[in-house]
This record gives sequence, structure tokens and C-alpha cells, in this order.
Amino acid sequence: MRVLCVAEKPSIARSISEILSGGRFTTRPSPNKYIKNFDFDYPQARAHFTVTSVSGHLLAHDFHDTHRKWNSCDPFELFDAPIQAKVPDDKKSIERNLMTEARGAQMLMIWTDCDREGENIGAEIARVCRSANRNITVKRARFSAIIAQQIHNAAQHPAELDMAQAEAVDARTVLDLRIGAAFTRMQTLALQARFGDALSEGVQSYGPCQFPTLGFVVARYNQVQAFVPEMFWYIYLSLVSPPTGTSGGNRETVFTWKRGHLFEVEVVLALYEGVLENPMARIRKVTKKETKKWKPLPLTTVELQKAGSRLLKLAPKKVLDIAERLYQQGFLSYPRTETDQYDPQFDFMSLIQKQIADNAWGNFANSLQQGGFNPPRRGKNNDKAHPPIHPTAHAGNLVGDERKVYEFITRRFLACCSKDALGSETTVDVVCGGEEFSATGAIGLIVLERNYLEVYPYDKWNSKEIPDFVEGQEIMPSICEMREGETTRPSLLTEADLVTLMDKNGIGTDATIAQHIQTIIDRDYVIERMEGSTKYLVPSTLGIGLIDGYNDIGFERSLSKPQLRLYELIICLFVHGPFKTERSMVQVCERTKTKNDMLVESIEQYKDMFIKAKREFDKVIEVRPTLVFPPDRVDGQY
Repeated sequence: MRVLCVAEKPSIARSISEILSGGRFTTRPSPNKYIKNFDFDYPQARAHFTVTSVSGHLLAHDFHDTHRKWNSCDPFELFDAPIQAKVPDDKKSIERNLMTEARGAQMLMIWTDCDREGENIGAEIARVCRSANRNITVKRARFSAIIAQQIHNAAQHPAELDMAQAEAVDARTVLDLRIGAAFTRMQTLALQARFGDALSEGVQSYGPCQFPTLGFVVARYNQVQAFVPEMFWYIYLSLVSPPTGTSGGNRETVFTWKRGHLFEVEVVLALYEGVLENPMARIRKVTKKETKKWKPLPLTTVELQKAGSRLLKLAPKKVLDIAERLYQQGFLSYPRTETDQYDPQFDFMSLIQKQIADNAWGNFANSLQQGGFNPPRRGKNNDKAHPPIHPTAHAGNLVGDERKVYEFITRRFLACCSKDALGSETTVDVVCGGEEFSATGAIGLIVLERNYLEVYPYDKWNSKEIPDFVEGQEIMPSICEMREGETTRPSLLTEADLVTLMDKNGIGTDATIAQHIQTIIDRDYVIERMEGSTKYLVPSTLGIGLIDGYNDIGFERSLSKPQLRLYELIICLFVHGPFKTERSMVQVCERTKTKNDMLVESIEQYKDMFIKAKREFDKVIEVRPTLVFPPDRVDGQY
């Protein structure tokens, strides 16, 4: 039997061939210069395998010529205009290769990434191959890592292609095209007609996920701009103790005022004067208890993006791109997963064994095998498709950003397999002049067992001792002052903040969040600004105009509130719209909703929104054009 195996990328095809053939395969060119065909016998399946690949999606979706040009129709017509799915010219050579190889095969085995997108690409591959050989049997290889055990198991136990997942992605693709094109054309044409010089005839694009992503950035910017600091006052109490034999300096124990701070200076002054009349402090209670610092949860795609931005100082998209390359090289498991819990039968020890060779964390890996192992915590999410992200092989020769990403993922995995850090925490409550104070938390912490912290430097937990106080003891504070402060403005969003907001509100998926952020940066809606070592996201004048331009628009009625402003309606629909689309996709995958039902329901909602938005959009630009573009400012300043 001849089996045609098709991977999603050329590098995956080569890796699969090397594993299944034991390195004994022949290589043939294909019509595409980037893609090779690998041939070998696979006795375990009693078959001759040919392994080749595509390069992502084979099909591209677009409108027919009658609707493709910007001025060919009213943008509203795009909600119902015919859409064609065809192989674009730059993929024709890949299509020819698949058809040629399929004619001589009895079975097609799909080796695309095991997620919805991979299932959809697999369906495209099957469509092309069946056009050349209608009798070919289609099977699906399922795997989570490019490692021998999983690849052999996938080849020997193929499953069925999940057409429900493929149809869900088809529906989303059609929706994104219709909605994005209709709103982009409406928005751009309306603005260019009135602000052509300011826009330089650029495209003011809209995307169902892009717009709310930009909205989060603008909303935080507006919050920062509107912030007015407010003065407050508090009582500061501390005791300076002489150094111990190893401390190397005086130790100051700060007692926090139980009232925190107050905004009425006269009230704080009166309380402070009461303290000064009787400044001797009495130890009311000393509490000692065991505490722990929880080891991290297993790693998901969203958490990897957040950590990459916050800890590694890398853009979320770059982190995912690097993780994808490492996966293709066989160093990591599939990096797109929502799962933060391991299967009970997961083989931890074999993976830990592979890390013993590393100079940086090899000793820690060895200690896990010598009794230090503790099962990872179980999170609340399981996508039933892939395990949490983890290393699948030791990679000792990586450098630069690839090394940083691999090291973080490996240290995270080893930390998950370790024990929580243990400590002892002392809380001291004191009364001074009738006012209550306390010293607690990290102030009185002794770390007893570092455990996972030995391999995970990204978490900090350090001992800080306080004097041995005794209940009933009286002490004279070293410092007792009334101090002032002011409320601090919120910070602009970081990429990690934005990833969190998008994930919480269902904007995009774990695999697409990074791309949506990159899109609003590439389109100059948002500017990246460094402050010290932290990168913040600042909306450009255009970005603010596209969001805040709707803010003062009146609206006759809405889907839920009679007087809802259009801006609020748009945010409501465009934030919950992607979330609802994602929920509908899940229903299609579960076969509780059809692809057609999903399309009809969603398109009708967006049609209604388009009609209302265009009417009010045109009205406000005619009456108050300054709403769309605020006065010039220096981008990035606030």
C-alpha cells in the first residue's frame, strides 16, 4: 500500500520522515522549490510512505471580481456577495505536487498541526487530493510533539479528520472576510471623503478582533489622561534595630497603619497628635505561621505570551514564533494549547531525564529523579487536544532569544514538577497612642525550603527577619511621623496587560491574540514606547480618532439599552461579537450548530450593526468632524 503523508510545513515533513524511516529515506524535488518529497518503506504499517507538505493554508477566500474593487459596490452588499475559495497562484505548484502524488496513493494521511486550523488545512489538502483520486482513503495523524514515540504512534493508529472543526474555521474565515471588508470599506471611504489629506488615502481597516484590541489601549490611555492625583496622609511608624552578626547593617521594621491612609489632613493630624501624647508602643499580638509560595501552573499559550512580554521582554508574537520553530525542531511540545493540567498517565520522568545533561539546571533535574518530584498542580482548563507546553528534548546549542524562550519553558516545566516553597511568616500587631499598626508579610518572612525556586528565578521570595518581639512588650518607636502622599495614575497597558484583557474578554484565541496586537502596531494605530525596561502601548492620533470618534455620537436605540451611545454599542458588539463567534465555533465543533446556522445568525447581527453605525457615523462627521480626529499631539506623550 502506498501512503501519502502531508504535513503543514516542510520542516515538519522532514522531521516526520527522519523519525519514521530511521534516517533512511530518499529525497525527490517537487514543483515547489521549498518543498521536497521523502520516500521510504514503513514496515510497521506494511506500506510505502511518501511524505510531503504544504505551507499553511492552500485555499484563499475572496470576493468575485464584481465585488473585489473598492468602488464596485456598496460595502453593505459584501455581507451577501459570493465568495470563492481557490488555490492562489503562489500555491499552484504545491497543488500540482499533491495531485501528482495522490494519483499513485491508496491512502492520504494528514499530518497538519492538531488544532482547528490544522484540521481546516487538512480538509483543504483532502479536497485537492480527492480531485485527483476520488477513491483515496483519508486519515488523520494525531500528535502533540515531534518526538519518536508520538510520531510512530500517530502513524500506526491514524484517526479520522474532524470535519466539524474544519467547518467551524471555514465559517469564521467567511465571517472575518465579510465583516472586515464591509466595515473597512465603509469606514475608510467615509473618512477619506472628508479627511483625505489627513489620512493620506490610507486604509483605515477594521477587524472583528482588531477593533476591540485597539479599544482596550485607547480606553486605558484615556483613563491615564483623565487622572487627577489626590493627596492623602498617613502615620509612619518604624523601629530601627542594631545589626545582627550577619545582617551587615541596621534593620528597620516598618509597622503599617491599620487605617492605611486618609484623605482628610485634619483627621490624620488629630490622630497623629494623639499618638505623640503617648508614643510608647505595646506589642499586642505576635503570630507565627507556616506559609508557602505556590509553584507555577503548567504552561498555556496565553501564559507563555504574558511571561514572554513581562519576563523575557519579547513581543507576544515573537515568543510564539520562536516556540513554533522550537516545536518544529523537536525541542518543544505543540505551543498552542489552552490546557494547564497534565494527564495522570503523562510520562514526566523520561522528559526530566533528558534535562540532566544541562549545565544550568541538570543538577535540579537529577534531584527530581532522586525523590524531589511532586506532581504538577492541576489548573482549570483542558482543551482535550494538547498537553501544557513542555520541553521534549534537551537543546544545549541554542543562543539568543531562542535560548531565552526554551530556558523559560524548561525551567517552568521543572518547577511544575517540584514542590512549593515553604516558609515561616511572623505578624506583629502593635498599639501606639490608641492607633493600631502591624508588621506582616514579607517583612517577617523566613524561607525554610526554596524547592521550585531553586530552578525558577522568575519568582522572588526572600527572607527578611524582624526582631523577636514578645506579646506585652513595650518599645519606643525610632520613627513616628505624619507623612503625605498622592494617588498614582494608572500605567499605560503593557503587552502582557493587553494579552490578559483579550483573553478575559474572549478577543481572539490563545493562538491569535499575539497577531491581533501586532496588527494594530503594524497599522500605526498603536505606538510602542519604552520607559526604563518596560514597553508600554500608546495609541496614535489615528488610533484614538478611530475609537474616540464614536464616543459622543448619539444613538436612537440599541440591542439592550434605549440611550446607549454608538461607541458603547460598537464596543459591546465588537467585544462580545468575537466572544460569541468563538462560542458558536465550539457549538459547530460539537455538532450542536451547523456551519450555515452560525453564518446566518452572525451576519444578520453585523448587518444590523453596519446599518446603524453607518447612519450615525456619517451624521457625526458632517456635523462635528473634529470628533473623528482630535487636535494634533505628540504621539506617545501624555
